[in-house]
Amino acid sequence: MGFHTFDPESADRLEDESRYRFCSREELVAALDLGAGGGEREAAVADFGSGTGFYTDDVAPFAGELRAVDVQEEMHETYREKGVPENVELVTADIDDLPFGDAELDAAFSTMTFHEFAGSGTDDGAGAEVEVARVLRDGGRFVVVDWSANGSGDGGPPVEERYSRDEAVELLEDAGFDVVRADERPETFLVIAER
Repeated sequence: MGFHTFDPESADRLEDESRYRFCSREELVAALDLGAGGGEREAAVADFGSGTGFYTDDVAPFAGELRAVDVQEEMHETYREKGVPENVELVTADIDDLPFGDAELDAAFSTMTFHEFAGSGTDDGAGAEVEVARVLRDGGRFVVVDWSANGSGDGGPPVEERYSRDEAVELLEDAGFDVVRADERPETFLVIAER
């Protein structure tokens, strides 16, 4: 996969609240399981493929620090115009080459972008999901909500550019994740994996 990135000229579409029909803010925050602030420290989280920060803004109140990672600086420019929460750092990087240390993050998520970066990466066939595993601490969660190859293709990218839930699970397990939940939906899938 990894065929394209989202067109920055259409960035306003990323702010459409109808996106919550695919994944609500409550579902995403619950899936990340960041706790209620009762831990020793607040969680370090990353949003991979953050775009204009639509879901980043939803998770930010529950994280100590949140890295909004996107390969396109134009998306960060749009996010800055909208207003970035104080605990959010904008990071321009490819997911297969993250500027984070080993086990630096407590959790990460990708909403509707997994198909753009999964399976890409190193010459040995290891995908960006291996890099995600590297930057997550043991027990850290990676939540993926993406367009399903089993969907109709009416919304989102063409079906041939998508992964099925089972393909996503296989990629994540091959990268060293334990999948704790994998749901197929009419147009999308949700996978919760732990490092």
